[in-house]
Amino acid sequence: MQPEDLVRDHTVYSCVMGSRAFGLATEDSDTDRRGVFLAPTALFWRFEKPPTHVDGPLPEQFSWELERFCALALRANPTALECLHSPLVEYADDTGRELLALREAFLSRRVYETFTGYALGQRRRLEASLRGRGVPRWKHAMHLLRLLASARDLLRTGRLTLDVGDGRDRLLSVGRGEVPWPVVESWMTRLAAQTEEAAARSPLPEEPDRRRVEDLLHRVRHASACGAARPGPA
Repeated sequence: MQPEDLVRDHTVYSCVMGSRAFGLATEDSDTDRRGVFLAPTALFWRFEKPPTHVDGPLPEQFSWELERFCALALRANPTALECLHSPLVEYADDTGRELLALREAFLSRRVYETFTGYALGQRRRLEASLRGRGVPRWKHAMHLLRLLASARDLLRTGRLTLDVGDGRDRLLSVGRGEVPWPVVESWMTRLAAQTEEAAARSPLPEEPDRRRVEDLLHRVRHASACGAARPGPA
């Protein structure tokens, strides 16, 4: 079985991510698709295991095998968690709907370290671009601000919301390079401080609910091994 066949025939969940999911799309924006596929259990009984992720087959499409996806989300990987909260779901079968119903089980205070750690790495790249090119990569700055605001609000409320809502125009002005870098830098610093403050009193649990997630994985692997029929993507 080719990797592309796993995505085509065994996808359980797919969504649109990137600027379109964040409410920051413009006429030039790509359509970034992310998904989760469930490799048949029998494929794990071979020496050569199924892939943990697959690029394609559509342009700008990337999918994870369910176990890999769950492991990333339990570690509070920002990309995986945001994928589960996309407002633009394109497909979900029974397993996909179960996965969506479990999305709060993946959330924990670990998001503070992972989201801010990723943001710090991105900020260093922006500063390196500023030193090397004289200007930062403005679209990267825009998305970094979005990520920090999302992390702050997640830690404050316990809910992950992707769409930037009323912040769209201001963020797009950053993406167009219309906001001076010192203002953007100050904004980043302020958001980072607010995120740290929110982490100290967050309603999120200390750890994700690994047992509930593992139960889903065990049930679908068992059903696949027993030959239970599963609907394919529409």
